[in-house]
Amino acid sequence: MTAPSMSRIAFASFIGTAIEFYDFYIYAMAAALVVGQVFFPASAPAAQSLNALLTFGLAFIARPLGAVVFGHFGDKFGRKSTLATSLLVMGISTFLIGLLPGYATLGIWAPVLLCLLRFGQGLGLGGEWAGATLLATEYAPEGKRGWYGMFPQLGPPIGFLLATLTFLGLSLGLTEAQFLQWGWRVPFIISAALVMTGLYVRFRLAETPVFAQAQSAHHLHRWPLKSLLLQHGRAIVLGALAMGICYHLFYTATVFCLSYGTQTLHIPRPVFLGLLCVAVTGMALATPLSAWWSDRIGSRTVLLAGQCLACLLGFVLVSMMGSGQLWWVGLFLFLALFLMGVTFAPMGAFLPAQFPVAVRYSGAGLAYQLGGILGASFAPAIAQFLVEQGGLSWVGFYMSAMAAISALAVWRIKPSRMWHD
Repeated sequence: MTAPSMSRIAFASFIGTAIEFYDFYIYAMAAALVVGQVFFPASAPAAQSLNALLTFGLAFIARPLGAVVFGHFGDKFGRKSTLATSLLVMGISTFLIGLLPGYATLGIWAPVLLCLLRFGQGLGLGGEWAGATLLATEYAPEGKRGWYGMFPQLGPPIGFLLATLTFLGLSLGLTEAQFLQWGWRVPFIISAALVMTGLYVRFRLAETPVFAQAQSAHHLHRWPLKSLLLQHGRAIVLGALAMGICYHLFYTATVFCLSYGTQTLHIPRPVFLGLLCVAVTGMALATPLSAWWSDRIGSRTVLLAGQCLACLLGFVLVSMMGSGQLWWVGLFLFLALFLMGVTFAPMGAFLPAQFPVAVRYSGAGLAYQLGGILGASFAPAIAQFLVEQGGLSWVGFYMSAMAAISALAVWRIKPSRMWHD
């Protein structure tokens, strides 16, 4: 099989992450808007919202397991087939959520099955990011890994934009009763068509040359995870801490703020979803800019700059988000997602560089997904708890503290030459 062009590689790495994150984000939207009402008892409305956000966080627990399972096969048998399997697991779980009856029909089994399918979503996504990133960066020429590593990073904002536009269209076109009864299921069901498209694109790819060379030279491990944990534990921990603020910024802005804005500030759902559609362009803008910048001055420097600015953003959360004025709320959302792009795009080259090729899929994936647990898994639920206990200022402090932790971790990571292994 002839080597594919870099444009095809970039598209394949992008399209898969866009589809998988679309699947992931439609659940985030549903968790903030309807999951509590559909899948939990109506006797305690406050508990409905909290339980819905907790099911949202459940997938982040599954994602490191997905990174381990898919990382094992990706480091042992190859990137291509592993990536296709992760996409299939995510797609099946998402489609079945769209068909799952609610609490009124199944009783306690409704939230139980929902949690299992949400776990399946997390499992599939756990194998996605590292594989897509390696697909791009292991093909990329020297000096352009930051740029090509950016294409998988474009998947999340595009996936989020598609998810938001879908829910916005449904909110505008349906009554509240129709949306609650069946409308919210539509994005989950139509995701099956997107998954089939992604599978077609990925099955047309060849294995990355770096992995193929290691495989032919018998430089792979029988048990990659064992070698990873024994030799690269420090890189995993620091990589996870470095990733924390990326996820925290995103899910605070898109899940907590969506819930807080519609339920506490009483901003109409279509209006707030419209603000998020505008705000996510900040992430889409920052992603290529920071990737380009990282190839010139180093990904470590770009990451530190973005994390320090995120620390400052936490201190203005109250004055902007708490104002309830659409202009200030929209600006806060834009800045949060812009800084998410700044701290996210360089990770496509930065995290894989910390690990040799024989454990790169497992190492980069595990660090990335553990960062998701730290920064996002229960961040919306924690933020909801903090705002109820101490007000919005506590949420801002939470954001600043997470940014400071990530910056310290990046500072402690030494520049790596693993790409040359």
